[in-house]
Amino acid sequence: MTGISWELKGEAKRQSILNAIPEKWRLNSSVPPATEQRDVTGDYIRQYLTKHEIEITETDAVGIVEQTSTGRWSAVEVTEAFCHRAALAHQLVSCLHEVFFEAALKDAKEQDEYFAKHKTPIGPLHGLPVSLKDQFHVKGVETTMGYVGWINTFQGQQNDPRTGTEESELVRELRNLGAVLYCKTSVPATLMAGETVNHIIGYTWNPKNRLLSCGGSSGGEGALMALRGSPAGFGTDIGGSVRIPAGFNFLYGLRPSAGRIPYQGAANSMDGQGTILSVIGPIAPTARSLTLLFKAVLGQKPWLYDPLALELPWRDEVVQETRALIEKARGGGSTLAFGIMKYDGVALVHPPIARGLRIVEKTLQRLGHRVVEWKPPSHATAAALVSKVFKMDGGADSRHHFGLSGESAAPQIISTDNGVEMTASQIAALNVEKRQYQKQYINYWHSTAELTGTGRPVDGLFCPLAPHAAVIPNEYKFVGYTGFVNLLDYTSLAIPVTFADKKVDVRSADSSVDDSEHIQWDYDAETYDGAPVGVQFVGRRLQEEKMLTLAEYLGEEIARDAKERI
Repeated sequence: MTGISWELKGEAKRQSILNAIPEKWRLNSSVPPATEQRDVTGDYIRQYLTKHEIEITETDAVGIVEQTSTGRWSAVEVTEAFCHRAALAHQLVSCLHEVFFEAALKDAKEQDEYFAKHKTPIGPLHGLPVSLKDQFHVKGVETTMGYVGWINTFQGQQNDPRTGTEESELVRELRNLGAVLYCKTSVPATLMAGETVNHIIGYTWNPKNRLLSCGGSSGGEGALMALRGSPAGFGTDIGGSVRIPAGFNFLYGLRPSAGRIPYQGAANSMDGQGTILSVIGPIAPTARSLTLLFKAVLGQKPWLYDPLALELPWRDEVVQETRALIEKARGGGSTLAFGIMKYDGVALVHPPIARGLRIVEKTLQRLGHRVVEWKPPSHATAAALVSKVFKMDGGADSRHHFGLSGESAAPQIISTDNGVEMTASQIAALNVEKRQYQKQYINYWHSTAELTGTGRPVDGLFCPLAPHAAVIPNEYKFVGYTGFVNLLDYTSLAIPVTFADKKVDVRSADSSVDDSEHIQWDYDAETYDGAPVGVQFVGRRLQEEKMLTLAEYLGEEIARDAKERI
C-alpha cells in the first residue's frame, strides 16, 4: 500500500474489520441516528439475538464459568453468542479493532473436546470469552493501537519478523487458564485521551447515550461490555484508562498497583517511561468477575515470566480478614471507615456526580460505617506532576508514530508535544518530587486513624472518577481525579452507581464557577440524561484483595440505595 494516503489506509483497515464480520450477523437495515435512538443497550440490541444468546451474554463471567466448567454450556455455544453480540456492538458504536471469530471458535471446539475426553475444565476460565484492548499482541492478529502507521507492521516497524507472531505474556497466561480470545477493542492513538477516537475506526460512542463518549483509553472495552458483547476483558491504565471507561459504561474496573498483572510483551506509548507505570487491569459488569480474572492470572505466577511482575500471589488471608471486618460490622460490632472526597480543590463536579457521591455516603451511613471528610495534600500539585510526566519526552513518541503515516492527532488527544525533552537530571528531580508527594499522602492516610474511631486509618476512599458522567465529545479536559492514583500507585476501582437524570440533576448555584482554581464546563442536563454515573474507590498500594472484597460488598449495597432518588 506504499504511496497510498493515510486516509485511504485507515478506510481500508476500517472496512476489513467490517468484512471480518460474518454476513449473517451484519445489520442490513440502517441504525437510527443518536438523536432518535440514544440508548442501544438492553432491548435494542436484544432484538437481533435469540433467547439463548441473550441468556448466555447476560450472564456474568463467574456464572459462565460455572456452566462451561460443568459441561452445561459448551465453549462453542458461549463463544459464538459473544462473537455475535460483539459483531452487533461494533456496528452500533464502532468499538472493535480486530475480530478473529473463526480462530476463537476453533479454540472453543478444542476446549469442548478436551472436556469431553478428560471430564475436567482446562483451567479456572474454561470457555470464557475474554476481550482485549488493542495493546496486546495475539498471534495471527494485527496490533495498531489506533495508529494508521502501524497497519501491516510490528508496532510501526516494517518487515519485522515479529509481525503476527508475537503474543503478550498476559495472552499466553489467559490461554493457559482456558479463556477464549476473540476480539481486540478500540483505543485512541497515543492512548492519551479520556475519549476513544482514531483515524481507523473513527469515534467510539457510549452505548447508553450515543451523544456521549465511551471514555478512554480502554474505551472499546467499556463500550463492548456495556452492550454485553464481552463478559470480561483487560485494559490498561496510566491516568485512568481502565477506570474512566468502566465508570462511563456502568461497569466495574480495577486499576491494580504496578507489578501485579504482567505487562511483558504489550505495546505501549512512551515505552520505558518509568516515573508513572502503565498497569493492566480487568473490566467487567460485576465485581466478582474482576476477582475471578485477577486471582486466575496471579495463579499463573507471572513473576516467573515478567521481570517487572512482583512475586506476590493471591492472598486469601487478606480476603478472609476483610470479610471478618464486614461481618463484624453487620453484627453491630466494630465498624469500617471510609473517606469521601467530593471536591479535589481543582474541579467542581456536575450534579449527577454529586448525587452519585451522596448515594454512596448514604449507603455507608446506613450500614453503620464511619465517614471521614477527605482533606489530603494538594491535588493540584499531583495534577501538575502527572502533567510533567506525560510531557517528559516533549512529544517525541507521538510525533514519531503519527509521522509514520503523516496522520494528524485527533483533537481529543491530550497534548504531550511541547517540543522540550527533559534531561536526565530533570527526570531525576521529578522522581524526587513524586516520592515526596507520595510520602505526604501516605502520612495523611495514616493520620486518619485519629478520626475513624476504629483504631485504623480509613479502609478506603470514595471520590469522583471525573467531574462529569460519560462526557460530551471533545470535552474531556481534566484527569486529576484519576491521575493522582497513578502518581501514588494506589489500588483503585470504578464502581457503578446510577444514571444522570435531567429531572433530578439540576445545576446548583455554585456550579457556574470558572476560574483557575475551579474548573467547570457547561453542564447540559438534556444531553447528559441517561449517562452512566460511577465513582472511584481507592485503597493504598497493593491492596487489591482487600479492595475487591470491599467492592463486592459495597457495590451491592450501593446499587440497592441507588434505586431511590437522592
